[in-house]
Amino acid sequence: MGKVTGFMEYARLEEGYEPVQARLKTYKEFVIGLNEGDAKVQGARCMDCGTPFCNNGCPVNNIIPDFNDLVYRGDWQNAFAVLDSTNNFPEFTGRICPAPCEAACTLNVNDDPVGIKSIEHAIVDRAWLEGWVVPRPPAAKTGRKAAVVGSGPAGLAAAQQLARAGHDVTLFEKNDAIGGLLRYGIPDFKMEKTHIDRRVEQMKAEGVTFRTGVLVGAMPEGSKVTNWSKEVVTPEQLQAEFDAVLLTGGAEQSRDLPVPGRDLDGVHFAMEFLPQQNKVNAGGKIKGQISAAGKHVIVIGGGDTGSDCVGTSNRHGAKSVTQFELLPMPPEQENKPLVWPYWPIKLRTSSSHEEGCAREFAIATKEFVAGSGKAGKGVKGLKAVRVEWQGGKMTEVPGSEITLPADLVLLAMGFVSPVASVLEAFGVERDARGNARASTDAAGGYRTNVDKVFAAGDMRRGQSLVVWAIREGRQAARAVDEFLMGASDLPR
Repeated sequence: MGKVTGFMEYARLEEGYEPVQARLKTYKEFVIGLNEGDAKVQGARCMDCGTPFCNNGCPVNNIIPDFNDLVYRGDWQNAFAVLDSTNNFPEFTGRICPAPCEAACTLNVNDDPVGIKSIEHAIVDRAWLEGWVVPRPPAAKTGRKAAVVGSGPAGLAAAQQLARAGHDVTLFEKNDAIGGLLRYGIPDFKMEKTHIDRRVEQMKAEGVTFRTGVLVGAMPEGSKVTNWSKEVVTPEQLQAEFDAVLLTGGAEQSRDLPVPGRDLDGVHFAMEFLPQQNKVNAGGKIKGQISAAGKHVIVIGGGDTGSDCVGTSNRHGAKSVTQFELLPMPPEQENKPLVWPYWPIKLRTSSSHEEGCAREFAIATKEFVAGSGKAGKGVKGLKAVRVEWQGGKMTEVPGSEITLPADLVLLAMGFVSPVASVLEAFGVERDARGNARASTDAAGGYRTNVDKVFAAGDMRRGQSLVVWAIREGRQAARAVDEFLMGASDLPR
């Protein structure tokens, strides 16, 4: 695969970024993809390793050595055909996947891995440009009807696969536009929503019916999520109208931080903050939008959602941005002989961090501090303490308490489970973490305890990656197809 000696001749090439000051003025994507020549060089580095661990490192099992080789040889159309055979939406993963395939790359044992994600990005962008991405409607209809609830990556992948198998598919989404957390969770500067829109048009041509603004189940009491619909469809209605129902909603129940001052104005979940900006970018208007402009912002949580809050706050014009992480700072370089080919724990600096952010590790929040006088209802500071980790246990460092200015605090500590009301409405059993209980093995086939009801994606496995959601959507589609027809030709 690739050039036999390419991995010895060529260094890894990274995708480029627009300058910080330029990209902070806009919410547009700023990654500069590889040109044809650079992509060919990256493909040449694929080393014919015999056992390509990258395939298993990738949750959708992309056939990576094959498309690397085809790019190296200049056969871009067949490279796209190989990529498209395993991944419904490589334009999503090519932008926002953390690339576990690269961590598993054999070259990564003692060198920089092949730039697999950048090659994927280049292939799919060229495919759209050349017109190779076309609708693939079924040759015949089965007469079976399937409902998919939730239009994130799992729901989109499942709906597309089921439609291509010939079923009549209706995709329900509670928000005012398709995409789930892809649309209202991922900032536009990481992935513009035109990528979702053109896939929706492709899927409409393949026979998928989209119904937005429809909540399946019941409205969660006291919900603060934006764009909740007003139309409600009951589980009984879906079970009566459809031959199978697949639940693919996201893990939207944010992890809270119940410390003194939590109820102060200016303390918000990340998923209150991020969706508002995406809606404004799409031309909507938000009354009382949460703004970081001119404020000292503290983001609590060191993951991708926290990084998204950092990038958005900087674009608002924050006075300062600080990101907290409870765990110690990881090493800049992982111990490859110990962790390869698995996902390593190491210090990761995102493009948002590079735009301006102070990062604090091994620190815990003790209290949100109110202002004085008329400002007494709003947060003005945050008390924190340094912590140590020994034997997996956390202890506070005596005398290490600090107070930082904070006009806006964003809680980005991950998500604990799907919104419980959906599962409760269907009567679906939940596991210990609050997710839908459904086995993925051949016998279980993503089925829940409720007849005709299946679950996949974050709804079943909890908070995870977009690429895992696509995998689960594809596999669940096969399981539903088998349930409806007795057998399935869809890939698992």
